[in-house]
Amino acid sequence: MTIRRLPFGTLATGEAVEAVHLSNDRGLSVRIMTLGAGIQSLIVPDRNGEPADIVLGHATAVEYLAKPQYLGATVGRYANRIARGRFTLDGVTHVLESNDGPNHLHGGYRGFDKVLWNIASVGGGGAASAVLAYSSADGEGGYPGALQVTAAFILTAENELRIEYRATTDAPTIVNLSGHSYFNLAGEASAADVLDHRLTLHADAFTPIDQTLIPTGERRPVEGTPFDFRTPTRIGRMIRDGRDEQIRFARGYDHNFILNGAAGALRVAARVEDPKTGRVLEVSTAAPGIQFYSGNFLDGTSVGKSGRVYRQGDALCLEPQTFPDSPNQPDFPSPRLDPGHEYLNTIVYRFSVVK
Repeated sequence: MTIRRLPFGTLATGEAVEAVHLSNDRGLSVRIMTLGAGIQSLIVPDRNGEPADIVLGHATAVEYLAKPQYLGATVGRYANRIARGRFTLDGVTHVLESNDGPNHLHGGYRGFDKVLWNIASVGGGGAASAVLAYSSADGEGGYPGALQVTAAFILTAENELRIEYRATTDAPTIVNLSGHSYFNLAGEASAADVLDHRLTLHADAFTPIDQTLIPTGERRPVEGTPFDFRTPTRIGRMIRDGRDEQIRFARGYDHNFILNGAAGALRVAARVEDPKTGRVLEVSTAAPGIQFYSGNFLDGTSVGKSGRVYRQGDALCLEPQTFPDSPNQPDFPSPRLDPGHEYLNTIVYRFSVVK
């Protein structure tokens, strides 16, 4: 296991960005930036042992802020959408930034993806690790309570990348943190999209959305719909099925799936396989839901680190989290965090190959 700290450029403000490079002896490596506690690269060998970077991203730090698309970022305070940019907690209505049409998305105009985190520690031994920390002031983005946040990235010899998001607060607030890596198992620099990737989601139901991508409150069975990924299914099989209103609303998939099993217990949530390279990604989490996003808003205006233009369907996101708009929907899992308690969202990415 190896760990390296290295510079990763300077922002327009003059602030320096650092990176931590973690690797194991099986060819797996990850680079984490202090900008947004983001995964900038993730190198994984294919079935023939050929390595490739499987996450979208930029070659320089300034590009992440020039056209923000949450590439690889830690998103928060609240990952996903909050309807009309407001919520009520203990009788007090808190107004957030509406940065996604009428709604609030991923913490607002300056969410956790756009701030500089500190490297709190790095460690070796049986695993290579880096812990990044950020202090979010009371009122930042409209959220109540001063929040202390850490994101621990742990790379093991067993080809697992474990992420642990933790937070504490000095006043009642809401928290929902997740990772927003865009995966393409064929390789970020390849000419392939992800429509031929095979996806399995361990979810019998999902939460339908309205035209602004806010959940309606319904819990709808996936059976008989384009949202049935309970067995390995080609992502592109029904992604353009215009007969389904939900597909039309999201321009593809941008939906929360209700994971089977008890929230709070680490369990396998999703599996993705690329038949061409044999790479397999398995995602485990203790969260109640996972957002499957098929890269619908990648519009060809961003150029990635390999010089490739990113277009619709070039990558997919799997974001374990609390349900979208939970602060406004009492029937959804609560995102509330009180003083004296700790928020924890654990995500495990496990990589393997099939012949």
